[in-house]
Amino acid sequence: MVVLANTLSAVAMVLRTVLDLYFWVVIVACVLTWVNPDPYNPIVRTIRALTEPVFIKIRHWLPFTYTSGLDFSPIVVLLVIKLVENIIVQSLLQYAAVM
Repeated sequence: MVVLANTLSAVAMVLRTVLDLYFWVVIVACVLTWVNPDPYNPIVRTIRALTEPVFIKIRHWLPFTYTSGLDFSPIVVLLVIKLVENIIVQSLLQYAAVM
């Protein structure tokens, strides 16, 4: 039982770390839209490759996130990340603590 609890705790910690990293990638992607960097820079291409598929899905599911030239899909992604972090990760950690 202890091994399962430690495994759940480890999975929750890894999931939290991945979500935190993606949170910051989305923030950097937003900042990059403000400064208009070189589109051929490998860092810019990597960040866009990581974020644009998610943004496109959000824009497709919620078309009102792109209105009047403003794109609110990164805000929706950030809210979903925090929601998943607060619900799923916390639930996994609490379940592991109870075991």
